[in-house]
Amino acid sequence: MSDSGRSVYFVSLGCPKNQVDTEVMLGEVDRAGYRIAEQPDAADVIVVNTCGFIDPAKEESVNTILEMAEYKTRGACEQLVVTGCLTQRHPDEVAAEIPEIDHILGSGEFIDIARVLGGGAERVNVAETPSYLYDHTVPRITTGRQHSAYVKIAEGCDRPCAFCIIPKLRGPQRSRTIESVAEEVERLAAGGTVEFNLVAQDLTRYGVDLADKPTLAALLDRIAGIDGVRWIRLHYTYPTAFTDELVDVIARRDTIIPYIDVPLQHIDDDMLKKMRRGHTSRITRNLVERLRRDIPGLVLRTTFIVGHPGETDDAFRALCDFVQETEFDHMGAFPYSRENGTVSALLPGRVADDLAEARRDELMEIQRGVSRKKLEAMHGRTLDVLVEGVSEESELLLQGRWYGQAPGIDGCVILTDGTAPTGSIVPARVTDSADYDLAASLADLM
Repeated sequence: MSDSGRSVYFVSLGCPKNQVDTEVMLGEVDRAGYRIAEQPDAADVIVVNTCGFIDPAKEESVNTILEMAEYKTRGACEQLVVTGCLTQRHPDEVAAEIPEIDHILGSGEFIDIARVLGGGAERVNVAETPSYLYDHTVPRITTGRQHSAYVKIAEGCDRPCAFCIIPKLRGPQRSRTIESVAEEVERLAAGGTVEFNLVAQDLTRYGVDLADKPTLAALLDRIAGIDGVRWIRLHYTYPTAFTDELVDVIARRDTIIPYIDVPLQHIDDDMLKKMRRGHTSRITRNLVERLRRDIPGLVLRTTFIVGHPGETDDAFRALCDFVQETEFDHMGAFPYSRENGTVSALLPGRVADDLAEARRDELMEIQRGVSRKKLEAMHGRTLDVLVEGVSEESELLLQGRWYGQAPGIDGCVILTDGTAPTGSIVPARVTDSADYDLAASLADLM
């Protein structure tokens, strides 16, 4: 089926996992013969892939839908389609409150996008439990810079964390096979991708749902040697699932960079219990010590939730002390968001929103000082930098990232002189730093 006369514009909100879903939809509509529009005003069809994780994300999604709906009256838009976590969570409300939407798809039904655009589909198509999982056979079109890509190795989650709505939005854990992931990595590498950011709701439970029980370590061993792969990065690992095999393969394989994103969420034992995290502060401290001991050059990223029901001043102080003494390379802190349908929403001891935000700000200020000190200690070091193109600061400078900086969240390296092709990994000497960014010189190393 071809519909080459119509163009489609996509808006992707939320996390990198959502970005992958959008890229799968791009591939599907391209295969069906639609043109991809660069701007919404001239597009015949607009598709919004929403986030519905917490209240600010839901608000952004609703505002974006309303903004795109305006193009049905002042643009060329004839069809507005909304999919993703917001519609999975609130399909009836979205359908009733925004009549401009022509089709509503759940977080697992986005794969039907080409059929929906072809006409004749129902207005609301949202399964109670999402079950779809993309694989290497779908015609995914990656967006942004082609040298870096996200690869989703699993979907859904079985963890019982009290504050999290994700299992209801994304369904149960379901993993791709090792060979499916490897074939996608091979195709992306052949097209010029050098950095592969592995994502899932929980990387460390990869494979537990498959009959042959493949492990994350086995997957990493398989893709680490693929021709063209330079950096493999791990996002969203769980603190209780680091096996000796996994630690060993990260330390042993040069293409698996020693960067680990492990959301810890808190350090106080009572808070960890209320959050239903399934581990203690002792396990957390032992993990950090073990990873830093056994993985040379480790860069550690984490996130924390402040203001969760029951968080006392003492619990928050313990968290501040932990962040100060542990000196994470990167850290994010988020005020608790009460989400209906979660265990935490029913707990007593709620913390006022303004206090939660103040705690977030205080924790991030501690991390700012930690980051500044760690980056200052890097002055004079030579780093391998992935060149991403012209700097956002000045068109006269280049910008890149060393392996300790994940795309979009960890700062960058400003290359103050010299030149190198976008997508290349080149040595650069650190000359200066700010709170989260580095400056480095290419000229004296070329």
